Amino acid sequence: MNEDGKGKLELALVDVHHDPLDDKVDITLRHTVLSEKAVVRDQDASAIFEIPGLDATQGGIHSVLIFPARHRPVSQFVTINEGKTTSKIFVLPIDSGKVVRIAAPEFGNLPGNLQELLDNSPKVEGLEGKTGADLYAVLSNIQKAGLLNIHAKMQHTAFDNKRTVFSYTNSLRRIRGDRFFAAVDKDLRDITINAISENLFHEVSGELHTPPPGFVPASSYKTFDHYGNLQLTFFSNPETLEFIVDADIDDAQGIEHIFQVIGNVFKGATNPYDVHEILLEFQNIDPEYELVV
Repeated sequence: MNEDGKGKLELALVDVHHDPLDDKVDITLRHTVLSEKAVVRDQDASAIFEIPGLDATQGGIHSVLIFPARHRPVSQFVTINEGKTTSKIFVLPIDSGKVVRIAAPEFGNLPGNLQELLDNSPKVEGLEGKTGADLYAVLSNIQKAGLLNIHAKMQHTAFDNKRTVFSYTNSLRRIRGDRFFAAVDKDLRDITINAISENLFHEVSGELHTPPPGFVPASSYKTFDHYGNLQLTFFSNPETLEFIVDADIDDAQGIEHIFQVIGNVFKGATNPYDVHEILLEFQNIDPEYELVV
C-alpha cells in the first residue's frame, strides 16, 4: 500500500456455525480520534469486505458497526496499521425477534435418551396424556427450542462418575422456552452437591423459583460457565420423597458480551433462540436445530 498513513481492513462476517453470513448489511467505520468515516451500504454479507484507504494515524483505532437485516447489530474496535492489511472475522447472532420457526429434528431422529424421556412423560402440564411423538408434535417452536437447548447442555455436563446430568431425568412435568421441570432420581441432588468440590457446580439462591404443588424448595446450583450456565433448582416432596428439578439455562447477557451486540436487548425471560446462539459460539454445544428467519 503506497498511501502514507493508510491501511486496509479485510472483514469477514459469519454466523455461529462460522459459515458466511446469509444476510444484507450496512457497515460504518469511524476513526476514534479523527473525523474520518467509511460507509458500506446494503451489501451481501457473505462476501469478504475489503475497505482500503483507512487512516492509520493517531493510533489507527476505528469503531466498526455492522447493521444486518436479520441478525443482531454488533460493534467492535479494530486497529488499522500503516501499509498493512488488518483481517478480522465478526460473528453475528441471529436476531431472536426475527425468528419465524425452528427447523427441529423429527421425533425419530432425536437422541435416544430424549425420545425415552418424552415416552415416559404423560403428566406434562397442559398436555396430560400425551407422550412420545404425540407429545413432541404439539410442542411449540419455543418449547422445542428450550427442550433441545437444555437436553444438549445437560448431555455436556458430566460428573466424575461419567454420568451426565440428563441421565438422571425420569419424566417431564412442565416444558417452557426458558426451562423445564422434570422428575429426577433423588441421587441427582446428592451428586450435584458433591460436584461442588469438583468445581462443576456452586450453590446459588433459588428463591425466585416457585415449587410445584406439594413440593418444597431443596436448594439450587449452577455451573460455572460465564454465559449460558445450567441451573438446577431442586424441590422435594416430604411425603413421597420425590424430587423435581427446575432446569434452566441463563444467558446472563451473553448475547451482548460474547458478540458485542449493540442496541437494546430484551431483558425479560431468557429467550431460547439467544441460548441457541450462545451454546454454539461460546460452548461449542450444538442443540441440533436451526433458527429460521
